[in-house]
Order: sequence, then C-alpha cells, then structure tokens
Amino acid sequence: MNNCIFCKIIAGELPADFIYQDDKYVVFHDIKPKAKTHLLIVPKLHVVSLLNTDKNDPTHNEMLIDMIHLLPKIAKDRKLPGFRTVINSGTSAGQEVDHIHFHLLAGDIHGF
Repeated sequence: MNNCIFCKIIAGELPADFIYQDDKYVVFHDIKPKAKTHLLIVPKLHVVSLLNTDKNDPTHNEMLIDMIHLLPKIAKDRKLPGFRTVINSGTSAGQEVDHIHFHLLAGDIHGF
C-alpha cells in the first residue's frame, strides 16, 4: 500500500481534485479520460481488485454496495442523463492501479 498511487492521493500526498469525498470514498477525474466525463470512484479502504473481495467479509460487502449506490448519486449531481460503469480486475483486464475502483463514464465514450 505504500506505493499505491490511490492511497497517496487519499492521504493528500499526491494532488487530485476531488469532486466528492466522504469518510469512506473519494471521486476524482481520470487522468487519461476515455469519455467527456470519466470519473473514478475509489474507496479509502485499500483492496487490490474485485478479485480480492470476499463475499463473507461484511466490510467488503458494504464497500461494494456503497460504491454501486454512489455511482447514480454522482451522475445525478453532475446532471448526467446516463453513464457506463467499468471495473477492471487484474492487469490482464486493463487494471493499471492495484486499488479497486469503479470508472464512471458518460458522453462520447471511446477506448473501452
């Protein structure tokens, strides 16, 4: 976790313009956007990927449910009429940062 870029962003060690933040999650713009709107929903809890979640862990279940419900809240706040959600799990699937995160994409989506 010491080298995790998202953990460093969450800790304030690297800059990011949070468009949403609470005690468990941050949301900010992807630095390599694949759409007009391309946001990352990132839990403050470090979990490597969806492959590393445990259905018997109540913390993981709560995190995933919260993130699913946070997506439409962010979309409504940004007045997006619709959006796509992407979760890359593992490097072979395109995951570049080893910290679970959801992509929220809207408008002229390309490259996914």
